[in-house]
Amino acid sequence: MGRGYNGDDELAAARLLLARLGVTPEQLLRVPSAPRAVPTFDEYIDRVSEAVTAGTGRVYGTYWNRVREAWGSRRLNEPSPLEIRQLAERMKEQLVVRRNSRGRRTAAEHLTSSLRCLYSYAEADGLITESANPAKRVPKPRRLASTRRALSEHQLSSINEVAATTGNDPELDALILRLHIETACRRGGGLALRRADLDTEQCVVQLHEKGETVRWQPISPTLATQLEQHWGDRAGGNPTDQLLRYRDGRPITSRRHDHLWQRLGRYLPWVATQQVSTHWLRHTTLTWVERSFGYAVARAFAGHNGRSDAGTTSTYVRADIYEVAQALAALTGESHPLLPVASAPVADLGGSSIKVVAW
Repeated sequence: MGRGYNGDDELAAARLLLARLGVTPEQLLRVPSAPRAVPTFDEYIDRVSEAVTAGTGRVYGTYWNRVREAWGSRRLNEPSPLEIRQLAERMKEQLVVRRNSRGRRTAAEHLTSSLRCLYSYAEADGLITESANPAKRVPKPRRLASTRRALSEHQLSSINEVAATTGNDPELDALILRLHIETACRRGGGLALRRADLDTEQCVVQLHEKGETVRWQPISPTLATQLEQHWGDRAGGNPTDQLLRYRDGRPITSRRHDHLWQRLGRYLPWVATQQVSTHWLRHTTLTWVERSFGYAVARAFAGHNGRSDAGTTSTYVRADIYEVAQALAALTGESHPLLPVASAPVADLGGSSIKVVAW
């Protein structure tokens, strides 16, 4: 006949079970808190919009507005992965087809990315769990290879000539082009440039670009002088204000780039046909640097320093600012303060040189 459990045996068994479950007796005494109310898309988009960077807000804002129109009053935990895919397909159908449209893939990709951004904040806030995140279960459309490429010397020369001889402010347009050719900076980097970012003694500028990255980039003495003169003629105020400005002192916006390339397209039809933009100048300069000075220097010239930009080998073959200055000196044909006096610009690179706009 088996021995029956007494009170101590039952308590011991209960303690053993709690230990195996990882639960303490104190936790059993706590009163469970009421679950947090999941906000609607209208409510949460407003909150997230205040948390993201200005660049992210510009990219995702349009798509969040579409989500508001479709699901504004719904709560974040209501849509399913299927509904997200259906919304993406509806957006593709409603998209205005432009000359540079590529099968409307970008709309679906950005919608999915904007929802992933939204739901990542909801996860961090404890509003949903990772397993309940519907955006993670929706694959983004495969991104097609970019159609941008390096411009030829003749094409680049034609662009510089038209910019410097047409329009209502050719001096400004020529300065914009030279800045982007010499630094290979993105459009946002040029727009964010301030007088405080310009070091005319060392001939470098501090670039603020996407991902809140900051780096010092060598520029030619000619460009440094022109940027300083531009500031003195058109602004001359607070050095933390934007450097590039119209004649009346107003800071330029991205619209100046848009108008510039529209004008170039009227004079150079191939510019309009191929949808050439400021980013093509970045491709042009970095391609030339890579062919002439190697991958490590091109990577440093571009400001790429994240692990996702290249393989593990890049950890051991990083180039420094002096090597970037050497490449710039060869590009512009001007010596640079960061280089030894005896270091003359490379005169012959097999006919692969780039001619920047003459002043």
